[in-house]
Amino acid sequence: MGWRQAGDERPGHLNRLAYENSPYLLQHAENPVDWFPWGEEAFERARAEDKPVLLSIGYASCHWCHVMERESFANEAIAAIMNREFVCVKVDREERPDVDAIYMEATVRMTSGGGWPMTVFLTPDGAPFFAGTYFPPEDRYGAPGFPRLLEAIAGWYRDRREDVEAQAQAMRDIYQANENLRLEVPPGLLDGSERLDPAILARAANSDLAHFDRETGGLRGAPKFPHALGLEFLLRMERRRQAAGGVDDPATQGLSADLLPLVTLTLDHMAAGGIHDQIGGGFHRYATDAIWLTPHFEKMLYDNALLALVYLRAWQVTGEPRYRLVCERALDYILREMTDPSGAFYSSQDADSEGEEGRFYVWTAAELRAALSESDAAVAMLAWGVSEQGNFEGRNILHAARDIEDVAASLGITADAAHAAMERARERLYAVRAGRVWPARDDKAITSWNALALRALAEAAQALDRDEYRQAAVKSAEFLMGAMMRDGRLLRSWRLGVARLDAYLEDYAGLANALISVYELTGDPRYVTHARTLADSIVTRFWDEEIAGFFDTASDHARLISRPRELTDNVTPSGTSLACEALLRLSALTGEARYHELAARALLSLAPLALRSPSGFGRTLCALDDLIGPFHEVALVGLQDDARLRALREEVTRQWRPRMVLATAAPDDMAAVAAVPLLAERPLVNGAPAAYVCQGFVCQRPVTDPAALAALLDSGAG
Repeated sequence: MGWRQAGDERPGHLNRLAYENSPYLLQHAENPVDWFPWGEEAFERARAEDKPVLLSIGYASCHWCHVMERESFANEAIAAIMNREFVCVKVDREERPDVDAIYMEATVRMTSGGGWPMTVFLTPDGAPFFAGTYFPPEDRYGAPGFPRLLEAIAGWYRDRREDVEAQAQAMRDIYQANENLRLEVPPGLLDGSERLDPAILARAANSDLAHFDRETGGLRGAPKFPHALGLEFLLRMERRRQAAGGVDDPATQGLSADLLPLVTLTLDHMAAGGIHDQIGGGFHRYATDAIWLTPHFEKMLYDNALLALVYLRAWQVTGEPRYRLVCERALDYILREMTDPSGAFYSSQDADSEGEEGRFYVWTAAELRAALSESDAAVAMLAWGVSEQGNFEGRNILHAARDIEDVAASLGITADAAHAAMERARERLYAVRAGRVWPARDDKAITSWNALALRALAEAAQALDRDEYRQAAVKSAEFLMGAMMRDGRLLRSWRLGVARLDAYLEDYAGLANALISVYELTGDPRYVTHARTLADSIVTRFWDEEIAGFFDTASDHARLISRPRELTDNVTPSGTSLACEALLRLSALTGEARYHELAARALLSLAPLALRSPSGFGRTLCALDDLIGPFHEVALVGLQDDARLRALREEVTRQWRPRMVLATAAPDDMAAVAAVPLLAERPLVNGAPAAYVCQGFVCQRPVTDPAALAALLDSGAG
C-alpha cells in the first residue's frame, strides 16, 4: 500500500509509518511528524532538499521511547520544527539491528554512553555528525530541551557546514577502519601445535569472577543485568571441573574455588528478587538497583529464553530443584503469554500500563489481603515482603523476602502448609492480575530471538522429559523453517502472517543452533538438513576472507554507510559467536572440515578480546570451550521403540555434557545417514542397539550397555 499524499482524508494525523508492520513504528503512525521508515526515499529527499536526516531509533517496550513520543513527537509545535528543518526517519532497532549498531557506535563515541531512544543527526549520505539519546521537551536533567536542540542543529548544518562535514568524515573513517580490521592472535595464547592454550578458559573465568558482587551476585554496581551468557560459561567451567574429577584438565587448572558459590549466589538473588516475576514466572529486563529488587519492568523474549537455559544448566550441575522450578516457570510464561497460535514467539511486553511503569506487577497490602484468604495472606505477605508503606511508590514489588520455612515457623504452621498457601496465593494473584489492564505486547516475531526460545525449549524437553516443551519446540521449528523462509533465504521479522526484511548473521546462526538441538531431541534428520543449508549461507554470504571473520550483514545486503560487525556478546549472543558454535556442532555431525576451519579461525582471533573482557564475550567463551574440547560425537543406532535404545539415550542425556552432539537413527536409515554422516557405517552389535562415541569421526569400540557408555563419555574430562 502506498503513502497517501497531502490532502487525502484521514483521521487526524497519519504518516508513512501507518503502512509498516512493526508495533513500534505503528506507535508513531499518528504523530504530526512527517516520519519516513528507513529507506532510500528518505535519503533522496534529504539530498534533494539539502537537509540533515533526524534518525530516531527505539523499540516497542522502551519506557523512555514512550516518554519522548508523548512529550515531543506528538507535540504539534515540536513536530513543525522537525518537519521544517529535517527529514525524519524512525527505526525499530529490533527489526534493523544493522542500522542500530552503526549509529549506536556513533552515539557511544560522541556521548560516552548509549541507549534508547537514540537520536542521531546525519548528513544526506548517512554519516552521523551529532548524537544523543532521550531529550526532554524543555531544558531539564542537565540536557537541552528538544526544540532548542533542533534549532541549534539546524543552524549548525546551515551555517557551519565545514564543521559538520569534519565530524561526519571522522565517523566515516572510524567505520572504514572497523570494516577492515583483521584481528591477530598473540603467540602467547597458542601452544606448540598452534592451538589455543586451554588454560585461557580458567583465566577468563577467574577474571570474570573478580568483578562479581559478593553480597548479591552478578557484576558489581547498578543497574544490574542478568549476565546470562557469562553465567552459562561459568556453569560450563564448573561442569568441566566436575567431569574432570581427578584427571589433569589444563582448562581448569587454577580455576577459582569461588566459581560455583558466586554463580549460585547470583542465581538465588535473581530468583528471589523483584526482577523475577514471583506470580507469573519469567524475568524483567534488569534491576535498577544493586540488589535485584527494583526492576525495569519490561519483559523480553530473549532474556527469558537465555535465563531459562541458565537455570536449567544450574539444575543439571547442582541437582537443586529450585533451579529447575525457575526454568520451568520461565518457559511456561513464554508458552502462556508470548506464543502465537502459529508457533511464533512474541518479542516483548511493556514496562508500562495505565500510564505507570510497573503498575501491572505491583500490589498494595490492601489489594493482596482482598485477593486472598486471611491465612494465605498472612503467609504471602511475610514471604513476599509486603508492607503497608510498600517498597515502590507506595506499592510492593513482590520478592522472596523470607525463607518459607522461617515464615512457617513464625506463624506456627508446617512448612508443607506454608508451601501450599504460597501456591494458592500465586494462582489467585495471577487470576486477579489478569483482570488488570495488561501491558502492551510487541507481537512481532524476531527470528534470532525465536531461535533462542526454541533452543531453550528443545534442550529443556530433553533434560526434563516434558512433552509440552517438545511439542512447542517442534511447532516453533516448523514455523521458522516455513514462514520465515522465502526463495531459499531467511527473513528477520514476522507479524500477523507477514514476514519481511532480510535476516542477519545472528538469525541464520541462531536458527542453525536451535535446529541442531531439535534434531538431538527428535532424531528427525530434516532439522540437520535445514541447519546445514543455513550454515552454507553463513559461509558463502557472511564470511569474509580478508578479515578472517564474519560480518553481521550478508554480502548482498543493502549497502549502508558501514557493514556492521559486532564482536561482543551483549544481552544476546553476537552473530559471530553463534556462527562459530553452529559450525563446530555441524562439523561434528557431518564431518565437514570447512565448518570447523572457519569457526576455529574466527575464534582464534577473538580469544585475546575474550580474555581481556570476559563479561562481554560469554557465548564466545562457550564456543572456545567447544573448540578446545574434548568434543564428543555420539551416534546411537537402534529402533526408536526399543527399550535398550532408550536406556542408552537416557544415559547420554542424564547429565549436561556441553561439548557433545547426539545423532540417532534406525539401522539402515539412509535418509538419516545422508543428512548426518556421523551415522554412516554404524551397525547394530549382535542385533542390539549400539552407541558409538567418537572424536573427529574416530570412534571407540561400540557399546550396548549404559554403564559402558557412561564410562566412555566420562573419560577425558567429559
